[in-house]
Amino acid sequence: MAPKQNFEKALEKLEKIVETLDSGELPLEKALEKFEEGMALSRLCEQKLEEIEKKITVLNRNARGGVEETVLRDEEE
Repeated sequence: MAPKQNFEKALEKLEKIVETLDSGELPLEKALEKFEEGMALSRLCEQKLEEIEKKITVLNRNARGGVEETVLRDEEE
């Protein structure tokens, strides 16, 4: 896996791995290798989504009718 892989390419590769594993045609050792690669891609995708989520901002109207920018945060934070 490339160190600077983008989300779309990582997700595409992950989907192909899932299809391959779902086929049930791989020997056990190859299936385990693909599973490990898929888990790494899954973590990469999750990390990329978290990075993007932190950058998302929402524009809200304030009490005076102006617009203010606020960072969208997860409700758990």
